[in-house]
Amino acid sequence: MYKELFEQLQISSYRHNYQLAFTHDYLTSLASNYQEGDYIIADEEVCRLYPALRDSITSRQHILVEANEETKSFAQLEELIATLIDNNFTRTNRLIAIGGGVVQDISSFIASILFRGTNWLFFPTTLLTQCDSCIGSKTSINFGRYKNQLGSFFPPKAIFIDTAFLKTLPLSEKRSGLGEMLHYYLVTREEDLVMVEEQGDQALLDDDILRTFIARSLEIKKAMIEVDEFDQGPRAVFNYGHSFGHAIEAATNNAVPHGIAVAYGMDLANLLSVELGLISKALRNRIRLSLVKSFGPTPLPEIDVDLIFAALRKDKKNQGKDIKVILTRGIGNMFKTTLENTEQINQCIRGFFSNKMYEKEL
Repeated sequence: MYKELFEQLQISSYRHNYQLAFTHDYLTSLASNYQEGDYIIADEEVCRLYPALRDSITSRQHILVEANEETKSFAQLEELIATLIDNNFTRTNRLIAIGGGVVQDISSFIASILFRGTNWLFFPTTLLTQCDSCIGSKTSINFGRYKNQLGSFFPPKAIFIDTAFLKTLPLSEKRSGLGEMLHYYLVTREEDLVMVEEQGDQALLDDDILRTFIARSLEIKKAMIEVDEFDQGPRAVFNYGHSFGHAIEAATNNAVPHGIAVAYGMDLANLLSVELGLISKALRNRIRLSLVKSFGPTPLPEIDVDLIFAALRKDKKNQGKDIKVILTRGIGNMFKTTLENTEQINQCIRGFFSNKMYEKEL
């Protein structure tokens, strides 16, 4: 087990430094941090699952939202902002977000634009938000049919992580979170991959081990975002698996959970790296065994590979017609490159899906 387990983490940001703390009592943390005039934006499903939290939230100023893509749309934000202003929310008050990625995105985006910026706090309730998106400052909002096209960099003032929220998550969401964490482990060092090899299966069942995985994931991300908060250079390696993962999500209409799609995307990136002579077949096969801990029980549906290529071309990280992806020369040695749609690359990508290469060793 990773030994240097922390309870608090300080993150440096261009706007303000902020603190992440693990808590074992989210009710007390909420009560002690709520101030008169603050407004809570919470996922109504989380409130349904946790009646005591619902009672605490509804006794204070609050807005309950459905955690879906429609709520995350730019068009829906007007109603939320109007509610805040109508109820005398001011720049000195704070938003308190309680929920997963949708609640995080709408709260952080509103905080970034309302009164030219107001402070916000975050209680992440999903594994994906706890292990990844809660730090890093990014906000993302949908615009019409275009996903995550509006946004900025606007960190919270404080983050409170309680793994008790993970007890109600279905196993598929825990596997999705593991897939997201894996991309951090693989871009750093051998020891992190060994941790997954030895404890990845138990982490899905044991909250103490999962807490260790979360802590390590956040430490890795912290080190990178403090060097490249605006995602202009070194942080690009964190897109490992994501360009292909996002394409899988788009081609399947989000039928594949995000972190699981990323795990498939990493395997495809590794397969391409083998095809280009960058890594050995043995290393790809070894890493695949850890990726299977995430995507194994979630088979890919039938996919029109032309939709994969179309999604890759639309990726907002691309410039012009080039397809920018992250490939690997080995554990801890990922790099950004332009992927040309040669016959060799085209057949490798098509074969990954049509021949179900993710199910096979090389």
